[in-house]
Amino acid sequence: MASVTIRNAVKSYGTMEVLHGVSLAAQDGEFVVLVGPSGCGKSTLLRMIAGLESITDGDIDIGGRVVNELEPKERDIAMVFQSYALYPHMTVRDNMGFALKLSRRSRKEIEDAVNRAAGILALEPLLDRYPRQLSGGQRQRVAMGRAIVRNPAVFLFDEPLSNLDAKLRVQMRSEIKALHQRLGSTMIYVTHDQMEAMTMADRIVVMRAGRIEQIGTPLEIYDTPANSFVGSFIGSPSMNLIEGVVIDDAGAAALKGRDGTLWSLPGRAAAYKGRSIQLGIRPEHIHIKSDGIAAEIRTVEPTGAETHVQMQAGDTPVVAVLRDRPNLAPGGPLSFGFDVARAGLFDLQTGNSLA
Repeated sequence: MASVTIRNAVKSYGTMEVLHGVSLAAQDGEFVVLVGPSGCGKSTLLRMIAGLESITDGDIDIGGRVVNELEPKERDIAMVFQSYALYPHMTVRDNMGFALKLSRRSRKEIEDAVNRAAGILALEPLLDRYPRQLSGGQRQRVAMGRAIVRNPAVFLFDEPLSNLDAKLRVQMRSEIKALHQRLGSTMIYVTHDQMEAMTMADRIVVMRAGRIEQIGTPLEIYDTPANSFVGSFIGSPSMNLIEGVVIDDAGAAALKGRDGTLWSLPGRAAAYKGRSIQLGIRPEHIHIKSDGIAAEIRTVEPTGAETHVQMQAGDTPVVAVLRDRPNLAPGGPLSFGFDVARAGLFDLQTGNSLA
């Protein structure tokens, strides 16, 4: 196990800078997830840690040593790729032990390491099969087993579940999390799926356009987003963002929307009277209220445990997640309220949270 520290990392391709002074630290034994939209630089950063991409400026420290100039094989890391990267002509056993064979380990040492990893990942019945004889989930477990046999200081995962179907993704999420708890190793995991980030991470690093927007535990990121981008990116369905101006409404702070609709605000909003802001409301914090804000229902999406309702409140589209099963129909009216105390406030110009 080892910590990973990145200090002011810059990555440029010619004159185009794609990472702009990124700094973060993954503690020894921590599970850190890098999440963000496509093109934000998360995979580039992971490949820089692995040594598959050079670093233009800054330092990458693994286990107390700067590894900027070290080859990937010298960094004591193992990487699990999106594409599995298994050798089709080798059995599962040979795929898992190949790196140790290249390191000239003894046959007994390789056998013991492969059997140990196969036991952890329930791969014993598959050791003599070839990749073409395996399902997607089994191939991914083999790719993880190949990483485990090396006993690296740091595991790196580059969107390893993106090729799997929805049900298998959920299963593999649990398996990777259980693997981390069993091994206690440092893991850095890249995904564009915020649900993977929320369910797997000790800490989440939210990235956008080559910069880090926020670092925190899943619940810190979800409950207190640093800005409106984080608030809308983390969470499914996304946070509702309503634009308007803070006014005084009979002694209480309210947001006057662009169409004139009034939205209640938490008491701290009084400090921003006259300021243009965004009000952030999580869909699950909305509830039906007979004397609330009037809206027209656009779509109703029952999921079983919840009902997702898309509606239009004046000029503002709003999504609600209701735990019960109300009798609603598209085109009908709906009045709603929301948990004002849990609402977020964001500066309209910068997007930054207003504490």
